[in-house]
Amino acid sequence: MIQTSITPTGHERTFAESEIIVSKTDLKGVITYANHVFTRISGFTEAELLGRPHNIIRHPDMPRCVFKLLWDVIAEGQEIFAYVVNLCKNGDHYWVLAHVTPSFDNSGNIISYHSSRRKPDPEKVAKVIPLYKQLIECEASYPDWREGMQASTDLMRQVLRDAGMQYDEFVFSL
Repeated sequence: MIQTSITPTGHERTFAESEIIVSKTDLKGVITYANHVFTRISGFTEAELLGRPHNIIRHPDMPRCVFKLLWDVIAEGQEIFAYVVNLCKNGDHYWVLAHVTPSFDNSGNIISYHSSRRKPDPEKVAKVIPLYKQLIECEASYPDWREGMQASTDLMRQVLRDAGMQYDEFVFSL
């Protein structure tokens, strides 16, 4: 059963700079592989993760529009880097700099997705938090989550246009 009522504790977990959290999903985002670092940091067992949607670890402070952007980019066969805050099984959270890529078969068709997540620079996370808070507030100002996600997507696109950058460039400019 997917955890749907985890209450965030506000306590941040960290991991070593030498560690990489790795997961693989199918085309619908269902976890097909989770490495030991992922299970240790998230607090979920491998059995609790495999076969579950990756959003099992979605933190409520993570804007939906960033995930929409991520999915749009990887579905087009491109890679993306993003700062993501994830929710642990016990309600703690952890920040990552995620690098998400599609995996292809011999014919060039996307067959799965691969995510490698590293420990982010805390100073860069501190810079992304205000933007994510603004995007979350935008999303929450609409009664329908889809409308809120579209409005926050538009807001994020405007922020990127104003900065003259694509999202990846923005991530690395922080």
